This record gives sequence, C-alpha cells and structure tokens, in this order.
Amino acid sequence: MSGQRRPAPIPVPGDRIKAKQSAKKQFTQSTLLLEAFVMLFATLVVNSLRSVPTLWQGDPPTAARVWVAGGGLVVFLIVISRMCGTLAGDVAGSVAQIPVLLSALVVEMMLILAVIFVIIWIASLYWGAKIDRERAQYDAAHPETAPNV
Repeated sequence: MSGQRRPAPIPVPGDRIKAKQSAKKQFTQSTLLLEAFVMLFATLVVNSLRSVPTLWQGDPPTAARVWVAGGGLVVFLIVISRMCGTLAGDVAGSVAQIPVLLSALVVEMMLILAVIFVIIWIASLYWGAKIDRERAQYDAAHPETAPNV
C-alpha cells in the first residue's frame, strides 16, 4: 500500500549521521525572506500611491526614489538572510527591523505588519536558540545517535 510508511533505518556503528541544520538559522532566514516579500509588495503600494496628492506633504516621491529605497531594503533583507546563523547575521537582521518599522511613516498599515515581524524575529532568535541548545544536550546525552561530523 502507498499509505504505509517505511520504518526509519536504524543507524549502526560506523554509519555517517547527517547533522541537522540550526533551527535558529532556519527560523531567522525564513523570517527575513518573508519580510523581503512583504516589503516588495509595500514598495508596489507606495509606487501606486504616488498619484494620490493628498497623501504627501509637498511633492510625492519619484518612482526612482521609491524603488531605490524599497528595492534596496528588499535586497538588503535577502542578502542578510544568507548570513543568518552567525553573530553578524543576527545583529544585521535585528538592525534590519528598524527600516521595516520606519516604513510605517510612509504607509501607516505597515506598522501592524512591522510589529508582527519584529515579534516573529525575536521569537525566531529565542526559540531557535532554545531548540539548538536542546538538540546539543540530547546529542551529548546520546553520543551513539549524534552527528559525527
């Protein structure tokens, strides 16, 4: 039957056990990439809102300014998502939350999304590190099943 699952192979001494990727790295990378998509769509919104004169104090921003600012933030979020898992990547990701929060100055509804993403970012750092610590404790207590890298 196709509905039955095969049992997982039992490792024997000498087998190479593949190490799991850091949970903190996975969580923070996912958060930053999702943030990049949201900021891309927010940039599209701001670009469309340039034609509404009552939203802007003075002249509305040019399309070039909108895309340089929004596109730059999107590229920055994607680049630092590759650095996650390192101290520099975690610090850069934390700093990247500031311009995401500041985007609410242009589109007020971004404040809700920005606050949600800041909460997700903090949770990713906390829970990811906790899961990694628990995995390390388990591997130390069960060396026969620990990755042998």
